[in-house]
Amino acid sequence: MIAVFDGVELLDVAGPLEVFSAADRLVSKDMPGYETLVAGSVPGLVRCAGGTSIAADVSWAELDREVGTLIVPGGLVFSAAEAKALQAESLVAWLATPAARGTPRIASVCAGAHMLAAAGLLDGRRATTHWATAGQLAADHPEVIVESDAIFVRDEHIWTSAGVSTGIDLALALVADDHNAELARRVARWLVMYMRRPGGQSQFSELLAHSSATDAGIARLQAWIPDHLTEDLSNEALARRTNLSVRHFSRLFGQQLGVTPAHYVESVRLDAAARQLVHTSKGLKTIADSVGLGSVETLHRVFKHRFGVTPAAYRERFTMPEDMTEPDS
Repeated sequence: MIAVFDGVELLDVAGPLEVFSAADRLVSKDMPGYETLVAGSVPGLVRCAGGTSIAADVSWAELDREVGTLIVPGGLVFSAAEAKALQAESLVAWLATPAARGTPRIASVCAGAHMLAAAGLLDGRRATTHWATAGQLAADHPEVIVESDAIFVRDEHIWTSAGVSTGIDLALALVADDHNAELARRVARWLVMYMRRPGGQSQFSELLAHSSATDAGIARLQAWIPDHLTEDLSNEALARRTNLSVRHFSRLFGQQLGVTPAHYVESVRLDAAARQLVHTSKGLKTIADSVGLGSVETLHRVFKHRFGVTPAAYRERFTMPEDMTEPDS
């Protein structure tokens, strides 16, 4: 069952619903599927954050059937300075009732974690939420152990996921927990997802912290770099590609992207290495060579500096066995 309220983020609801719908169609006929239900404070239309509406099938307070999994999506209120988690007080009140608390599995998407916390469901537990409201969750609920950078977190029967699209990752993990990883992979392929992300992995890559350049020459360079990681990407070489002096290039690059060219190149190489660590069984030397870092020692140094862990520890933490699909050649 997915609980909805006025101001709910549509993708928080639609993403998990699509995963469960696909799983229900793809699961073997001799295995149980999924029956999905949308519940609101009253049956009928609920206005989403973007202005569209969805229909609640039933009232959560009058639900007359057992629910195996309860999912609480989130809502965000934006101001000029920040985003805050929306609190649907009637939902929080219901979440605190024995009927809701007794649900075998409870999950939240995005800022829905704030309502679980307000209902006392996250006391003493590890949890995550949208990165923009993680500070609010920690400040409002110091009894919650906030893991602000995780995609999703499982603490016994309670699962929480991060911002918006991570509800899809959470739902795939629930499918794998109910059935097996193979069905979750089939659902991900059905949904044409690029990859299925493990729960503890960062909400966003190193590159998402950087802007897109508005200068045409720097923008072309941004698009070119990921496909040429083993080439000379020094300031001098990059300046030649943009037909600028090294000094002018370095100044313009910093103005456009907020970091030095060397830092940006290292970030691109780091992202490429991280993807290979998680999704292939390639050796560290092969990975280091393929992304232009040159040596295992450099790969170790970069990972320790950026992530605080070694490449081996990163692989161990974030790799699921079924993701090791591309062997070292």
